[in-house]
Amino acid sequence: QVQLVESGGGLVQAGDSLRLSCAASERTFSTYDMGWFRQAPGKEREFVAAIRWSGSSTYYADSVKGRFTISRDNAKNTVYLQMNSLKREDAAVYYCAAGRHGRRSYQYDYWGQGTQVTVSS
Repeated sequence: QVQLVESGGGLVQAGDSLRLSCAASERTFSTYDMGWFRQAPGKEREFVAAIRWSGSSTYYADSVKGRFTISRDNAKNTVYLQMNSLKREDAAVYYCAAGRHGRRSYQYDYWGQGTQVTVSS
């Protein structure tokens, strides 16, 4: 059982940057592909970014490509999401997930509790 804890969310202005972190409880973290998803009020959870277990490949939703960067530090059991040039439409609860890589929620087995990102204009 992998426990994931997100942090780093908050209130920022449009155009600002924010870095989310997700710490995993298990040493087996390095064997999992990791993903970030987000869910805004009244909307379905959507894929944001993913990274392979080795860090060798990354994947992004078109809406965040070029602005967000996913990375991981397997020595620290942590995955990051660097978010630059934030827009109001990026506001959501952000979740990290561990599983077998993909863009679908069902491809991930473990989920964090989420961290709120609010973007003001």
